[in-house]
Amino acid sequence: MNEKITGQRFLAVTLLNVLITVVEIIGGLLSGSLALLSDAFHNMGDSFSIILGYFAQQLGGRSENRKNTYGYRRAEILSALTNSFILLIIAVFLIGEAIQRLGHPQHINGRIMMVVAIVGLIANFASAALLHAGSHDSLNVKATYLHVLSDALSSVAVIIGGIILTFVNVPWLDPVLTIAVAIYIAYEALPIINQTIKILMQSAPNLDYDAIADDLKQVKGVDDVHHVHAWMIDEHHIIFSAHLNCDDLKLSQVEKIYRQVEKILRDKYGICHITLQAECTRGRNEELFNTPVDEQNMIRDHRKNN
Repeated sequence: MNEKITGQRFLAVTLLNVLITVVEIIGGLLSGSLALLSDAFHNMGDSFSIILGYFAQQLGGRSENRKNTYGYRRAEILSALTNSFILLIIAVFLIGEAIQRLGHPQHINGRIMMVVAIVGLIANFASAALLHAGSHDSLNVKATYLHVLSDALSSVAVIIGGIILTFVNVPWLDPVLTIAVAIYIAYEALPIINQTIKILMQSAPNLDYDAIADDLKQVKGVDDVHHVHAWMIDEHHIIFSAHLNCDDLKLSQVEKIYRQVEKILRDKYGICHITLQAECTRGRNEELFNTPVDEQNMIRDHRKNN
């Protein structure tokens, strides 16, 4: 069950991020730390991402209707993708700025850098705690949670850098820390981008299709399975359709077969939305994922006419 994050929590996290941003911009300018300034801009982006994540969650919870017969769950997937791309862009920008700083090192006030980073770390951990509950069940919340968590990690890196720079003048340390944080941000964002793109491209979920076909053919009255399609609305809801070659039965008997097949697909494979089509001889012995010849002809004729 997807545990929704309340609007109050999203608001609290947003306010915390705005506070961190203001404190770190001031601290970054006073200390001369690129790592601190980059973390400030990262937090500024997070504020936008958190707001986007909240509205996507609200939209995603709306019911199906005539306009969107599968509902609005993809809104959260789009939000997760957008947030992850923002993380990736921030990471590339930070690396570019850090490389430039390596060529022109500046003196850093380690004490200011350390104190401001500690404030940021406390606020980021508070934000992460508020979002943690829903981060396991929603890619949207997970993307927002990773924004905040990556900020906490960068704050730790800045604190360590601040401690070192307080006692030792190491001009290259600040940009190197920035690059390390940026690489971590990209590393966390890429898997979410990959997963959300797969969902939006309607890639097949990770199911054992041969096992599904074998299980369905164990149902009395089902001889074969073909024309299988499976895709995901979001990371939790799998859509499945298939054609079943059945004995020449009455419709009332076919409905009993449907109920048995649906129970197997729901209980064993976690499929939530199932569409089945019973056939007697049509499509028999076709491959699981082949489109029937008559459907191919229909598509071809439609294209010619349009």
